[in-house]
Amino acid sequence: MYYWFYQSFYMAKVLSFIGGWLADRLWGDPEGWPHLVVGFGKAISLGEKMLNKGNGRVVKGGVMAFILVAGTYLLCERILVLAGYLCPLFSSILIGVGVFYCLAGKTLVKEVRAVFEAVDRSVEEGRKQVGRIVGRDTSHLSPQGIRAAALETLAENLSDGVVAPMFWFALLGLPGMMAYKMVNTLDSMVGYKNERYFEFGQIAATLDDIANYIPARLTAWLMLAVSGNLNKMDFVRRFGPAHASPNSGYPESALAAILNCRFGGTHDYFGKPVEKPYIGTNERAFVMEDMLTAIKINTHAELAMGLIVCLISTIIH
Repeated sequence: MYYWFYQSFYMAKVLSFIGGWLADRLWGDPEGWPHLVVGFGKAISLGEKMLNKGNGRVVKGGVMAFILVAGTYLLCERILVLAGYLCPLFSSILIGVGVFYCLAGKTLVKEVRAVFEAVDRSVEEGRKQVGRIVGRDTSHLSPQGIRAAALETLAENLSDGVVAPMFWFALLGLPGMMAYKMVNTLDSMVGYKNERYFEFGQIAATLDDIANYIPARLTAWLMLAVSGNLNKMDFVRRFGPAHASPNSGYPESALAAILNCRFGGTHDYFGKPVEKPYIGTNERAFVMEDMLTAIKINTHAELAMGLIVCLISTIIH
């Protein structure tokens, strides 16, 4: 009897994951809906304004990051335990909703497709559209630069926005997935190496590097596997570590290998040019077909990762 209940609980968890995942694939992030990450951002912004001043900014930033990440994990865990005690079905629904809010696969694909369509209409429209999904200055990007930025972001965010959240769900359930989203949001807000955040965001950036270390490399492997290009792992090993980020270069180099293209070069961040090492050697123009191929690879890699999560969640629990 106990074994049946135990197995039923974890089957419900897997079904909840599948429900949340399918909801993201169908709807993405509906505009106008309240979003979990917005709440994370407000908490981070409040803490940053209170603590990012005076001496000891590295420690203050680290304390804030620890409280927010650990607090997110523990709060989510407590809510699920309470919900499960009151009504197991309610707990399952919460898991599905949480997964839905933690994934960004559909929205990422939608935004990248919109960039390619916009730049075909006008360069200014393309610059404005790509500015929605990248942190760099887009005001002077050429059509080639716009398309390259969109493809780089597509690859990088397949890891950050899809594979990594799924990875942490497989290991630590929804609390782990939520904690990862807090880590990733922290890095996106205070992890910059500029005057304001260099000290305060150091620990947040390090946490993000650690949290994404395995998922980034797993993402690259999945991309090559679903495209039938596992023989190009040497390309990824060569160019992946060249990126300034210890992780972003791996999915970007996988996409560069698949498309036989080159990413990288000089980009503007906060008014300053940043020279990024080139990933790949074939400098060529990007076309609509590249975007369609990249989206297909992303979709298939996400499907493969989702199936892996279901399998792991069933076996290890």
